[in-house]
Amino acid sequence: MPETYFQRGFGLKAEVGGVLVRSYGSAVVDHLKANGFEAVVGGLHLKLAREFGFCYGVDRAVEYAYETRRRFPDRRIFLSGEIIHNPDVNRRLQEMNIVILPDSTDPRVRYADVRATDVVILPAFGVTVFDRAVLDAKGCVLVDTTCGSVLNVWKMVHRYAGDGFTVVIHGKHYHEETRATASQALTHDGGRYVCVRNTAETDLLCAFIRGDVPAETIRTRFAAASSPGFDPDIHLARIGLANQTTMLMSESLEVEARLRAAMRDRYGESALADRFRAFDTICSATQDRQDAVRAMLEGGGLDVMIVVGGYNSSNTQALAGMCTPQLPTYHIDGAHCLAADTIRHRPVGTATEATAAGWLPDGTVTVGLTAGASTPDSVVGMVVERLLVLRGCSAADLLATHAPAASDCV
Repeated sequence: MPETYFQRGFGLKAEVGGVLVRSYGSAVVDHLKANGFEAVVGGLHLKLAREFGFCYGVDRAVEYAYETRRRFPDRRIFLSGEIIHNPDVNRRLQEMNIVILPDSTDPRVRYADVRATDVVILPAFGVTVFDRAVLDAKGCVLVDTTCGSVLNVWKMVHRYAGDGFTVVIHGKHYHEETRATASQALTHDGGRYVCVRNTAETDLLCAFIRGDVPAETIRTRFAAASSPGFDPDIHLARIGLANQTTMLMSESLEVEARLRAAMRDRYGESALADRFRAFDTICSATQDRQDAVRAMLEGGGLDVMIVVGGYNSSNTQALAGMCTPQLPTYHIDGAHCLAADTIRHRPVGTATEATAAGWLPDGTVTVGLTAGASTPDSVVGMVVERLLVLRGCSAADLLATHAPAASDCV
């Protein structure tokens, strides 16, 4: 019987390595890394975060997608949603005739056109147990790129649900990863979950736990973010906390602290071990990128911060959220957002793109740059090159620098 499930690639890294480097590498970014992550060119002092861009899990997922096309050159290949949240990467995969299936809460609808002879790539976020069941029934080839950090969260969710704890997930209930994680709880008899997006929603749960709001308020507010039949009176008596792996770490810790305090107030310190569990499930790459941005902010001296990444990327949004209270911050999804007098960006906490004027002051300006874990070096490099052009410079001028020293290109 032919193998139909692949989780470790096809051993074709050497064959696709060249095209990956050409597609996603950047000489400009490599130069900045080699020269202390800084350069001064044309009145711009560019500072690049020490950790940014593609993480191991994303790099692996993209590589597996390229290997899949090489391994099955004549088959129809589908992606069950975007492989990662980056428009440039997903565009390149579509140009390889890999079809990204539209989102749907009903997997029977989403995979209606998939046949047994087709190949389906599962994205780095993972898919729900319901998606997997539909695909398994079809008998098609599955290439699973689910990130190891996500799989670790699933293990914790199974442990909670198996021990009778309702899983409280700090995450966006509509996000692919959170939906996949939440579905894991439902594989256990009586398994339940509820998702909290932020500390405000956490405080509402805490108010119920302390007896300050009625159960109906919780049922109504979390109707779209909880398991079928969720009953706060029953299902918030024992809770286990998990996270969408790309959330802001400081907020996740605050969510944990507030829920722990509410359970202590309701049941007493001695009952906590039997009523509340928590385990840090923020992935290390996400934390590394947040730590690098925090170090930049604490170092001071920045005039503007540019955060590069897909607008639907949670970890990129978290980076922008860290910077916005400190200095002018612009979350952009690529170099096309930059113009001499204006910048198109997604302000933190909004769902639409905005345009800001006068974003790049005249004279010497220190610009901080970082990128979410789904952003390739090539996109960051194009942003840097666009910044240089706006100051009358070019990539060649930057590549001629060897340390943060002034260079006048105008």
